[in-house]
Amino acid sequence: MGKTQTRILETAAFFTNNDTVPGFRKLMDLAMDTQDMAIYRETIALADWNEQHSELFIQKCRQLLEMISRIPVAEYEAPAPVVVAEDIRKNYGRGNFALGPVSLSIRKGEVYGLVGENGNGKTTLLRILAKDLSCSSGSLRFHFRNQARNTYDLRTQLVYIPQRTQRWYGSLKDNLKLVLTAYGVPASENETRVLMMIARLGLWKYRHLKWQELSSGYKMRFELARTLLRKPELLLLDEPLANLDIVAQQVILEDLKSIADSVNHPIALILSSQQLYEVEKISDRVIFLRNGVPVETQDPGAGVAPAAAALVVEMDCNSPRAELQAALEGLPLDRLLYNGGVYIAYFKPGTSFLSVLEVLGKSQCRLVYIRDISSSTRRLFMS
Repeated sequence: MGKTQTRILETAAFFTNNDTVPGFRKLMDLAMDTQDMAIYRETIALADWNEQHSELFIQKCRQLLEMISRIPVAEYEAPAPVVVAEDIRKNYGRGNFALGPVSLSIRKGEVYGLVGENGNGKTTLLRILAKDLSCSSGSLRFHFRNQARNTYDLRTQLVYIPQRTQRWYGSLKDNLKLVLTAYGVPASENETRVLMMIARLGLWKYRHLKWQELSSGYKMRFELARTLLRKPELLLLDEPLANLDIVAQQVILEDLKSIADSVNHPIALILSSQQLYEVEKISDRVIFLRNGVPVETQDPGAGVAPAAAALVVEMDCNSPRAELQAALEGLPLDRLLYNGGVYIAYFKPGTSFLSVLEVLGKSQCRLVYIRDISSSTRRLFMS
């Protein structure tokens, strides 16, 4: 079964379970992959209709999904990385900070999370990858579909969005239409593509507003819309979650993951953030920078640490430390640390997280939350 057919079945399951909001986002992703302007217009009309009506929405979504399923979609295969960095270093003449060596390679459709405490080189690395900064040593190679012959060619395929974006002037929708005009999209498709991207990023209610009328979170969404309309091959985002509430963070990360993993036009995505758990959830790899140097981390998709590794558990507990310590006595506890906010428990290799849950569940400890961070970069922050 192809990727498109699999996604059609997954989207249909959302509507079966009445999960209309994520279902409609997945439906819009499928519609965008068709590159069919008639499907785009049907989807835009449904987005507009949904703002005014709620009844029969799932039925209409299923009808559109059936239309999409009849359109063949060419699936992209990405065998080679779009960017390869080898032993990148950046040294400054003054001060003690130095970045690197950093090596990475990323393919289209993959998401890399870049984390670390402030001042450890995340922005410096992103700017080097974006060719905004030169590196002191090492090599940086791009393998785009259309090989860049000059800086302009490079900028059409590589986009870096800093944490603080520049102000727009005039109508937001007109700004987005101007982008496609500059990239040679014909007038017959221009507005349709713009409205499709506006709907996909949850901006339908705000399309006629001006920059100063938006919150910082929606300004970032419009900046992303402008970028994604250009169909870059590599997208670098510096703290895109900084001004978003927790729900908006989760939604925009899931949106980025889905759009980056497009069937026929995937994007290689590298983003920096302090929101560790949220970033790890959608990342294929997480790079943790400490004093400018990557610290080896486990694959965030692994879920749990291997049996040979130590188990690290983070807990917030309202019981006295002595009571918590007593509850854990029967387990192979190596050490229990308290940083003034939460406890970090280190267990000897071979200890399972389920055994810790079982012991604490039978105790009288008043746990607020508990999390296995053995495979999370959170353990590197806490160490």
